[in-house]
Amino acid sequence: MKRYYRIGEVASQTGCSPESIRHYEKLGLLAPPQRGEQGYRSYDQAALERIGFIRHGRSLGLDLHSIQELLALSDNPDTDCTAADNIASRHLEHLEERIAALQALAGELRQVVHQCRGGKAANCQIIQTLYDHQPTCTERGCGEVTA
Repeated sequence: MKRYYRIGEVASQTGCSPESIRHYEKLGLLAPPQRGEQGYRSYDQAALERIGFIRHGRSLGLDLHSIQELLALSDNPDTDCTAADNIASRHLEHLEERIAALQALAGELRQVVHQCRGGKAANCQIIQTLYDHQPTCTERGCGEVTA
C-alpha cells in the first residue's frame, strides 16, 4: 500500500517549510498533490524525493528556473543530458566568478583590518575605508562606486 504524507510531515522529513512546498507547487516544480477526505494535501514518496532534489539544488546555489529545467530533464529520462551539463557548467562558472570576487573582498578587508588595531574611532582605518567607497552621485542619480 502506498504511503501518503501531510504537508507538516513532508516539511519535517525534508527540512522544507510548508510555505516553500506550496510555493514549489505554484511554480510547477511539484505536481499538485492529491487531497484527502478533509481537503488536506497528501504527498507520496516521489514528492518527497522531488523536494529533496529541489533542496539539494538550492543548497548548490541553483536558481529555481535551473532546477525546473533539470526536473524537466529528469521527468524525461530518454532526453539527452547536454542541457543538464550546460546548466551545471554555467552555474559553476558563475560560482567561480563569485568566489574570485569574494577573495578580492577578503583581501581588501584583510589589509584594512591589519592597518587598524586599536586606537580611536576618529582615526579608524576601517571606518575611513568605508567612507572612501561611497557611490558617485550626480543629478541623474547615484551609481558607480569610487575607490
